[in-house]
Amino acid sequence: VQLQASGGGLVQAGGSLRLSCAASGLTFSRYAMGWFRQAPGKEREFVAAISRNGGFTYYADSVKGRFTISRDNAKNTVYLQMNSLKPEDTALYYCANDQRTWYGGRSSSEYDYWGQGTQVTVSS
Repeated sequence: VQLQASGGGLVQAGGSLRLSCAASGLTFSRYAMGWFRQAPGKEREFVAAISRNGGFTYYADSVKGRFTISRDNAKNTVYLQMNSLKPEDTALYYCANDQRTWYGGRSSSEYDYWGQGTQVTVSS
C-alpha cells in the first residue's frame, strides 16, 4: 500500500489549500481514510475522517466548519479542503488508511498505512 500526499504549501492566514492523497496497492473503496497533522514539538493529532463510501465524515473540533474531507473512489484519492486557515493550522499533514473500521478512527493507532506527509505553513 502506498499513500502519496500532495498540495501543501505556504499560505496567508484566511487563505485556502486543498490537499490530495492518492492511494495505490489496495482496493480503495473498501477502506476508511483519515487526515492527521503534526506540528513541531507536538503530538500527531486527528483532523478528519471519511467512511469508505464517503457518506460519513467527522472532524476535530479545531477544524470543524473550516475543513472538508472528501473522496473520489474512482480516482483512489482522498482530499482535504482547508479554508479560513489560521497560523495554528501550520503542521505536517498526513493521510492514513484504516483497514479496521468502516468509518475511520480518531486515534492514529487505528490506522494501518500512512503517507509521507505534506507541509502546510500559514503565515499571520
